[in-house]
Amino acid sequence: MATNPLKSINHHHHCHPFTLRRHPLSDSSSFLKPTTRTAGAVSSAALPRGIFNFNLSPATPTTTVTPPSPPPQTSVSYDLLERHLAAQNFRQADEETRRLLIALAGDAAQERGYVFFSEVQFIPDSDLRQIDSLWRKHSNGRFGYSVQKKIWKKVNGDFTDLFKKIGWMKKLETEIEQYNYRAFPDEFNWELGDEVPEGHLPLTNALRGVQLLSYILKHPAFEEEEEEGNNLSSVNSAASEGGIGLGLKKISTFKPDYSF
Repeated sequence: MATNPLKSINHHHHCHPFTLRRHPLSDSSSFLKPTTRTAGAVSSAALPRGIFNFNLSPATPTTTVTPPSPPPQTSVSYDLLERHLAAQNFRQADEETRRLLIALAGDAAQERGYVFFSEVQFIPDSDLRQIDSLWRKHSNGRFGYSVQKKIWKKVNGDFTDLFKKIGWMKKLETEIEQYNYRAFPDEFNWELGDEVPEGHLPLTNALRGVQLLSYILKHPAFEEEEEEGNNLSSVNSAASEGGIGLGLKKISTFKPDYSF
């Protein structure tokens, strides 16, 4: 008895999920459309029987998504920041630091008046290092982004612990130990003193999340300084193991662990 071809096709279609059922084509089909014969093209008639030549080109043009390009480099002056820091006007220096970051992040940041965390990557290393260097220079090494990063890594990247360490959060007078953010600007310290925690300045708004501060602390500008600190620890460790002072007992040297 002859086998019904259509029934055989349908049977295989249900058994194998990757078998395509052949449908009659219409002129309005926008995906699988038989090609017309052109110069240099192979017509359907030249192909073996049962094989169709389809044009798989989409009917509409495709849209290419281009990644955001870094903004053109902006020339900025750090004279005003250094004057404020040299005069110990840390409140004004903090405001100038915020203005510089906005200027360095590009035109879009300047138009909206603040920096998106995704724009931090476009700030040149040299500019961030310059800002950080001025803060450390005029605070005896107590303020600056690199100071905040060292503390952040000591607490294993926990931002709540970081905010407690650098004084951005205050302990509440409750039976249970609780902390809350300090109110800006009155509850922050704008003077340099022993009672002011290291890394207290400059400020970065973290009320809406910690992504902006996270991207600043993870910026490549501060990776080089971290490597220098690790190299110094290695030198101290080698010296304590007998490189200096032969005959002395081996002294264990504390090596800070900045790993996450």
